[in-house]
Order: sequence, then C-alpha cells, then structure tokens
Amino acid sequence: MMQRLCTALALVGSLAVSLAAQTPARSGATAATGPAGRGGRIVGHIRQTGPAPGNPLMRMGVDPVCASVNRDGRPVQQFVVKSSDGGLANVFVALQGTFPRTPVPSQPVTITQEKCVYLPRMVAGRVGQTLMIVNRDQTLHNLHSISSKGNDFNVTQPQFGMVFSYKLKSPDVMMRLTCDVHSWMLGYIGVVDHPYFAVTGGDGAFTIDNVPAGRQTVRIWHEVFGEMTKTVVVKAGETVTADLVYTGVAKKAARVQDLIVPSTQTGAMAHAGE
Repeated sequence: MMQRLCTALALVGSLAVSLAAQTPARSGATAATGPAGRGGRIVGHIRQTGPAPGNPLMRMGVDPVCASVNRDGRPVQQFVVKSSDGGLANVFVALQGTFPRTPVPSQPVTITQEKCVYLPRMVAGRVGQTLMIVNRDQTLHNLHSISSKGNDFNVTQPQFGMVFSYKLKSPDVMMRLTCDVHSWMLGYIGVVDHPYFAVTGGDGAFTIDNVPAGRQTVRIWHEVFGEMTKTVVVKAGETVTADLVYTGVAKKAARVQDLIVPSTQTGAMAHAGE
C-alpha cells in the first residue's frame, strides 16, 4: 500500500514538473509599455507663471436660446484655464518625428455644442480618424473649420441632435473650429499621423504611453502662449518626465474678433479655475 502511494506521488510530481516547463513564467506588474516591452512612458505637467490675459465675458444676447441657457451664469472665453498651482489646461502635446504606422482608432473624436460653446475646447486625433460634432442645443449652429492643411468644412446644423462626421485628412497643428452664427464659439483640433499625443487636463498633466525608445522631442501648443519643445530620452519599460513652463506674458495674442466683451461690463475679467 505504501509503495503504491509513493509511486502515485512520484507520478503527480513528475506531471507538475512537466506542466511547469510548458507554462511561460509570469513577470511582476510593470508600467504600461509598448509592444514586446520596447516602449516607455512620458509624463509631465504644463504650467504657466507670470501675468496672463484675462478671459472676457461672452455676450450671447444675439441668440435668445443661447442667452436663456446661460442666464444663471456668466460664461467667459476659456483662453486661459489654470489650476491653483499654475497647471494649464487645453495644451496640445505631441511628439515630433516620423514613426511606424499603427492602426487608427475606430472610435471618433467627439465635440458637442452645448450651451452655445464647444465642449471640449481642445481635442486631438489621428489622420484617418473620424471627428464627430454633435448639436446639443435647441438652436442653429454652423461648423466652420479653419485649416491650412486641407481639413476644411463648412456645414450647418439647424436642429438639436444633428451629428456631423468628418474624416481627418492630414496633420494639422492647429485646426480651428468656429461658428459663423455665434462668433464667440471657438474650438481646436490637433491632428497628427501617429498615436503619441495628449491634451492636458485641468491640472496641466499629461501622459503619453508606448513611446518608442530613444531621443524624442515633445512639442506643446497653447492658443495664447504658443509653442515650446523639449527633448527627452525614453528607455524601454521606464517613465521619463517632461515638465514645461510658460513664463511671462502671452507669446501669441488672442485674435481681436474672438474677444466679445459686453459694453456694460468692459474690463470685467475672470480667470477660469482661479
């Protein structure tokens, strides 16, 4: 009896060794990396210090619907949106250079027209990806892109719930979205032909994953403060930090035609988020 038990245990042990030899070893948890662990991650914060232009109040009285849906607030242009520590929102961040082709996301980049403004104000997408713009207002809107790279359209959305879809054609930093009906409406779409980009949130932070190892140039763009670049060295499976700071006054003044300030409230300025 004892001999049979020993024989059985020996067979079980042999089977376990055999199965272990056929099962790939599991590695510990790691940060997100590129295919086969060849990529790295870039994280950072974009901040703004020093004086910044004020965000002017928007006058919407030309459209009773727009005025009505905003009657409980004081909507301002979101030229500069900062956190308490200077973190700057709505900054487009992208790597410069040529990269291997990767599949274009099937999900669209979406902008909604809500309370007669574009939300979000800044989005980003890939060449070949669909830009989808939805009217969530009970009023007529016009979608007019301003592009030097061939991403042109000019269409009208007269009814609530209407959807316009457009396939982004070429890299464009920066594609501008306006409304010929409501001159205060303004949005931006950054378009690149690779997946290494981001848009900063309210705290000014960004993350770009799966970045090819090597020396990479990070380029940032903001509608008021302009462009800036920084070079970092990315290592496989590691995270590198790329913090950038806009200092001093605006590098690029906002266009006069976008500054719509009610005559009764001239000089009443507010910094969003402060």
